[in-house]
Amino acid sequence: MAAVFAPADARAYTKWLATGHYENFHVVSFLLPKHLRQDFFNVYAFCRWADDLGDEIGDCAESLRLLEWWRAELDAMYEGRASHPVFVALRETVRQYAIPREPFADLIRAFVQDQTVTRYRNWDELLDYCRYSANPVGRLVLYLCGYSDAQRQQLSDCTCTALQLANFWQDVAVDLLKGRVYLPLEALEKNGCALEDVLERRFTPAFRAAMREAVEKAQGLFLDGLPLSRMVDRRLSVDLDLFSRGGMRVLEKIEGQDYNVLASRPSVSKLERLGLFAGAVARAAFSTAA
Repeated sequence: MAAVFAPADARAYTKWLATGHYENFHVVSFLLPKHLRQDFFNVYAFCRWADDLGDEIGDCAESLRLLEWWRAELDAMYEGRASHPVFVALRETVRQYAIPREPFADLIRAFVQDQTVTRYRNWDELLDYCRYSANPVGRLVLYLCGYSDAQRQQLSDCTCTALQLANFWQDVAVDLLKGRVYLPLEALEKNGCALEDVLERRFTPAFRAAMREAVEKAQGLFLDGLPLSRMVDRRLSVDLDLFSRGGMRVLEKIEGQDYNVLASRPSVSKLERLGLFAGAVARAAFSTAA
């Protein structure tokens, strides 16, 4: 029989996992109302476990088996049974904020897809993947902050998909080492870029053109999602603004190095991140004062 963890021990575990393994969580925790921090720890712990089962095992078949086990644990929690400490802690959050199963299950689906899909034919396929890999995170945050309406969810989806794309374009070279190419094959073909050149990390004018299209796609989604920061409370507004502006700064960095993400990984410095944080706080304060 599986051991059942006491709720207090489970909460301590998810807090330890979040604060000890996620470098940005200290900033996020500072911005969050105190009463929400444990709930964010609980949700983060679920995501961290799912991510590790998908990316850190090193064996596709074993990852698929463990992700199915994780899905079964999720189902058990929604059926009123929970034994794993993450789900013992998470079920309290789910009950309090009436969070449906779908966003958690969607994340697991994305990690399962990562095991078998390494190429995307077109933008529709890639954006559909982002629907499962990125958008649920934003929806979970909205649920925790008391928002469940379709309008805010749609704007959140734009922001989360844009963040996912910005991360993909920042890490093109890193993903190539894992055998993954997120640039849609049709976008490469349209711009005259051979997949073989990408796989061999050859920077060509055609690759530059494909990356320009990819960056513009993400920029448009960021702009579509920005109104959300004016439709939520001030603390969440700062977070949303900070992550959006940070993602857009990554895209600016890619433009600044002439789209050559194959030679070096674009990054945002600590000083720049501090500036983005100050700007986000100032915009939230001005919006509230206005």
